[in-house]
Amino acid sequence: MGRRFGWLWTAYAVSAYGSGLGFGALPLIAVLALHAGPAEVSALSAVGPAVGALIALPLAPWVEFRHKRPVMIAMDLTRFAVMATVPVAYFFGWLGFVQLIVVSAVVAAAKIAFSAAGGAYLKALVPPDDLLVANARFESTNWSSLTVGPPLGGAAIGLFGPVTTVVADALSYLFSALCLTAIRGREGAPHATGKGTVRAGGLLDGWRHIMGHPGLRALYLNNMLVSGLIMATEPLLAVLLLGRLGFPPWQYALAFAAPCIGGLIGSRLARRTVARHGRNRVIRTVGTLRAVWLIGLVFVRPGVVGLLTVMAVQLAIVINMSLYTPVLATYRLEHTPAHLVARTLSAWSIGQQASVAVLTALAGLLADVTGPRTALTAAGLLVLTTPLLLPAAARETADRWT
Repeated sequence: MGRRFGWLWTAYAVSAYGSGLGFGALPLIAVLALHAGPAEVSALSAVGPAVGALIALPLAPWVEFRHKRPVMIAMDLTRFAVMATVPVAYFFGWLGFVQLIVVSAVVAAAKIAFSAAGGAYLKALVPPDDLLVANARFESTNWSSLTVGPPLGGAAIGLFGPVTTVVADALSYLFSALCLTAIRGREGAPHATGKGTVRAGGLLDGWRHIMGHPGLRALYLNNMLVSGLIMATEPLLAVLLLGRLGFPPWQYALAFAAPCIGGLIGSRLARRTVARHGRNRVIRTVGTLRAVWLIGLVFVRPGVVGLLTVMAVQLAIVINMSLYTPVLATYRLEHTPAHLVARTLSAWSIGQQASVAVLTALAGLLADVTGPRTALTAAGLLVLTTPLLLPAAARETADRWT
């Protein structure tokens, strides 16, 4: 798809692998370096991204009406600078819990702005017929980084200390910015700003577009619930597997890293699956299949059988999610006008991030009262209801894409 897309993909891959190495680094530092307890670690996991979503809200119009590549470079440099403060503070003995929350919030906000600018830039850069292929390549890169990154990151922390992966993650953003700088060619002029871009209501234009479009509205609500409920199970599994069931840390890491290979399978199948069965059936069928497996985590037991159960459930979820996500991302870009792409993608990311934060907090409260297995049961049963949103979205998809 051309040299410019090659540099864009390289920039994405560099930062994705850096984030894979640094997966869960801030909570780990909170535990190892600051001796934080469960409440503080939960707060770091929920509060930082939630605050980041609030910070990103006014950034959406700012991103929309500017050249997208400079915005992406600025967000990469912002993430590099704020992440670099962690090893510096650690080295001088200044590191504190509040700093970790601030870093988490700024990184989350910059990620939302970067993704919004990146989606708009991709739509302008790639021909419409290649959007699905481009999104599938990004998806496969993301999952491959999660396959190899966390195990390597864990080994690096064991050898070189708790801030090692933060350094790698920070440098990956710097290299990503350099790759984006290498892209040549003039970017199309951003849409002219007007009075509507500075009014308070302009911040909500992305949500207006999503909620006014039947297909996007259904897919948005479905995606918020599915992503939020799946992500809410991660801390519950950590408590259940590492605590009550006595899994050693390496088995816990393996249970999540190994199934990510399914992301390569699903994303590579996206184009041919759509070509063979049609987007209507892919959205409806695969969107349903990604929700039916979570309940299997309730039946995890100690030992090898329990480990294999977790890996099988995670593998099934990852394969279906990685096949579904590029189709969803392509549909979203094709059904969003060019002058609304950044605000729509920002609204989508903010909603998803807020949903993850809220559902994670609620699942944690339920687990405190009833235990992690009961909370996992509740999440598994709730996610089974989410496909009810898909039929309307699938009809809309069929109407627009045929």
